Amino acid sequence: MNQRLSRLSLLAAILLVAACAKEQPPVASETVTAAETATVEPARIDAQRLSEQVKVLASDEFGGRAPGTAGESKTVEYLIEQFETIGIEPGGPDGSWTQTVPMIHTLLGDAGSLTITQGGDSSALLQAEDIEVSTVRPATAIVIDEAPVAFVGFGVSAPERDWDDFGDLDLTGKIALFLVNDPDFAAAAEEPVAGRFGNRRMTYYGRWSYKFEEAARRGALGALVIHETEAAGYGWSVASSSPGENYALADADAQPVALQGWMHGDTAARLLAAAGHDLAQLRVAARHPDFEAFELEDTSFSADLQVQVKEIDSANVLGLLPGSTHPDEILMASAHWDSYGEGAPDAEGRTVRPGANDDALGTAGVLELARVLKAGPPLQRSVVFALWTAEESGLLGSKAYADDPVYPLETTVANFTLDILQTAGLARDVILVGKGQSELEDDLARVAATQDRVVTPENLPENGLFYRADHFSMARGGVPVLLLMAIAGGNDLVEGGRAAGNQWVADYVGNCYHQTCDAWDPDWNLAGAVQDIELFQMLIEDLGNSRRWPEWKAGSEFKALRDTSSSARL
Repeated sequence: MNQRLSRLSLLAAILLVAACAKEQPPVASETVTAAETATVEPARIDAQRLSEQVKVLASDEFGGRAPGTAGESKTVEYLIEQFETIGIEPGGPDGSWTQTVPMIHTLLGDAGSLTITQGGDSSALLQAEDIEVSTVRPATAIVIDEAPVAFVGFGVSAPERDWDDFGDLDLTGKIALFLVNDPDFAAAAEEPVAGRFGNRRMTYYGRWSYKFEEAARRGALGALVIHETEAAGYGWSVASSSPGENYALADADAQPVALQGWMHGDTAARLLAAAGHDLAQLRVAARHPDFEAFELEDTSFSADLQVQVKEIDSANVLGLLPGSTHPDEILMASAHWDSYGEGAPDAEGRTVRPGANDDALGTAGVLELARVLKAGPPLQRSVVFALWTAEESGLLGSKAYADDPVYPLETTVANFTLDILQTAGLARDVILVGKGQSELEDDLARVAATQDRVVTPENLPENGLFYRADHFSMARGGVPVLLLMAIAGGNDLVEGGRAAGNQWVADYVGNCYHQTCDAWDPDWNLAGAVQDIELFQMLIEDLGNSRRWPEWKAGSEFKALRDTSSSARL
């Protein structure tokens, strides 16, 4: 039917309704109550719903929601059921609810050996005590026979910052020993490196994932990062929480190192001392532009390990709320559904690491966003609700999506990620992770003001949280992103102020982060979590009815990539 006929049909219908109205007998006047004329209250983010959903996802029945386990099947089934109840459409490929993520799961056997040899004397390295290693190679055995060990400082190769730690050293067949974080992490103001890598704000060069990748590019057999609690952002108990276990995307072209992981700081100090070096002095030397990596004299590393390799098909769960007039322009709200599964018993005998806050609460937040946005007025742009797998294993689910997106990244307006929300009540501020990256930060400040809140930049930028959550996969694809992550800095809480907010972060990270006690608690005060989720709701509603495309700010490492696809957003 053409537009003219459509308008005519509409006019005819209006006239018919009017005629029928004239024919109706008059009705007796009656009193209309205020309740009957009141407008229906809009749907709101509900703390009780959040709590109930976390209680389910973090229950022992879900077994810690590890990819490739029975817990994954229960989780995916539950999430799809929730989306269906809300009335959200399937958002995966070909009208499905899920995007398949082929992965491998590796687990080192209990039997085997890890050995360091110096000056002819060999000593065993104890897994989870001296060292925490795993592999992402699909090999059933790892055998390394007296590989030389090289100290590579921070292991940074950054020509754009006039920095190269490797010099002429060939890492082929060697074990690379790295310092954690960036070269200027602990630099004094007068040192030449100060400010070259953002001072206390970690760059991607400070991430251990970068260090493993760089070691592999240079042909190393293994890569070990020396653990320091302050520079890593968490203690040894977190770094060694899943000894010998790892996941990777199934990629036939990948050539990772044979072994990767952490070395305890005390162990590294002893090893370096036996080779004639002082770890504290090396940290200082490695902060100088003239530093060059070197092989440790008369020091070698050996390993003889069996590996259990399992191929699994995990899943991202995707829901879709189609836009009314610009359905091909996508806003994305996301969280990760996975946690750490089961591990060694804690002092109370608990083995399930339930991931209640990390990230069942964020997952529940995405479900609540779906419910509220579905119940509200239709948006012009579409919203995708993405619940990722294997974040805890290296952002694998979101990376798989970014590598093969269901919806083009060029026309994805923005990604909003929820990953760890605070459970201590109302806050006067919201914590911004990754200041200076995109215009979404300005939008965040604007909507926060409607809640009488301000934006506070993260007070632990050295922890590199901008590179440690799933939004990073989208950023690497050029999509502007915002992350809400409460452990980036203590909120200014209504009850207790900044001191109480910092204490909440210290208690959570120090005791329960990635541990068995990250469990659902009926005494949580989720009012602050509701505030944060509502911020994303307002941002999505605003952009969802806008023709605006948020941009990366000048100086962001992601701006150039986004600019290459600008013609797709005209």
